Amino acid sequence: MPKWHWPIDPDKVPKIVVEPPGPRALEVVRRDEELLMQSFARWYPLVIARGYGPVVEDVDGNLYVDYNAGIAVTATGHAHPKVVEAVKRQSELFLHYSLTDFYYEVAVKLAEKLVSIAPISGQKKVFFTNSGTESIEGLVKVARGYFKGQRPYIIAFYGAFHGRTYASMSLSASKPVHRKYFSPVMPNVIHVPYPHPVHCPFKAKDPEECGQYALEFIDEWVFKRLVSPDEVAAVLIEPIQGEGGYVVPPRGFMQGLRKITKEHGILLAVDEVQTGFGRTGRWFAIEHFGVEPDLMATAKAIASGLPLGAIIGRAEVMSLPKGAHANTFGGNPVAAAASLATIEVIEEEGLLEHAAKLGDEIKRAFADEVGDRHHVRGLGLMIGVELLDERKKPAKYLDEVLMKAFKRGVAVIGAGLSTIRVAPPLVIPREMALKAASVILEILRDYR
Repeated sequence: MPKWHWPIDPDKVPKIVVEPPGPRALEVVRRDEELLMQSFARWYPLVIARGYGPVVEDVDGNLYVDYNAGIAVTATGHAHPKVVEAVKRQSELFLHYSLTDFYYEVAVKLAEKLVSIAPISGQKKVFFTNSGTESIEGLVKVARGYFKGQRPYIIAFYGAFHGRTYASMSLSASKPVHRKYFSPVMPNVIHVPYPHPVHCPFKAKDPEECGQYALEFIDEWVFKRLVSPDEVAAVLIEPIQGEGGYVVPPRGFMQGLRKITKEHGILLAVDEVQTGFGRTGRWFAIEHFGVEPDLMATAKAIASGLPLGAIIGRAEVMSLPKGAHANTFGGNPVAAAASLATIEVIEEEGLLEHAAKLGDEIKRAFADEVGDRHHVRGLGLMIGVELLDERKKPAKYLDEVLMKAFKRGVAVIGAGLSTIRVAPPLVIPREMALKAASVILEILRDYR
């Protein structure tokens, strides 16, 4: 079970002392809007002062249950002492020395650890990046480079989100705003349907049948009418769609997709940026499906909040020639030390088991209360509650629900068109997690 390391009483969270947003928060928001380009959309005016494990404190002294972990990043919670100590220790040695030009051992130690937990057989190699979107960008180069440019196409999925830089944006298809104004996008990307359990694009009787139709679409409509499979370098998929709505595909679909890629010599690449490092109760979400990928993109929770990402893949695939791909900050020594400590905390505190068990309990709480109206899904502590109207279409009151939760001390955000995304730090105690769920459920009673 996770340990409580922080100098606050977890039973006294949430705690609202000034109605949010308070005066100090509003002043920071005003300055932010004056000085920062507002190309991102904040959910509500939460202004963080500090964090304690699964709790955040705002500048006015309010304490919130952190039900989003900085978008599934702070798996070990805020300021875990083991991670903080690792950062301090490495900072006193050296802060930077470009890994793609020279060498240092902490990066090698981290690579050894990553290949030991990655669900890929045989020899593996790692390339370090600074973020999820950079991991995706590099993965595309690795996949195309492996085939020496002879396979220029990448297959991605509707509903996918892979980032906002050019290749990752081109592979995404969750919201038009991500692409608006930025054409032309990267060519040779083909999008295909993802088997959504509620909004299946085919007339299917259940999710498994929807998954079979999605596989048939690739064979019948892509490979027989659009491009030959020997022109496709990789199929890139999120094992659970993140920004698209925390959508869990059928197990048979994932296994069928692996079969198709193997038959045609196509690489199966998985985006584990949001799903990795214990979020779903396994090290990586792909493990739930009994499928082994060729390439993986990771980031977010890898270093408990420090900017770091990694591409992990079969050694023979990770074979770009010298000088073909590099960066200045990837594998930063401080971030690498934080990552090693993060993995140790997950192992030592049993956070995989905790996420799996607690996630099932939270899902049951939501399903028992609102499962007749809304769709509850997820694995581990990656849970989506899709709000639906009477016609089983996405409801239009997600933002209202999230704002009301914020006012009551639960920091939770959305995904897709109308999904509440529940993704707290993996260290969250059971009682606190269920208390936050009860706050959200009480709010949802007003929308029955």
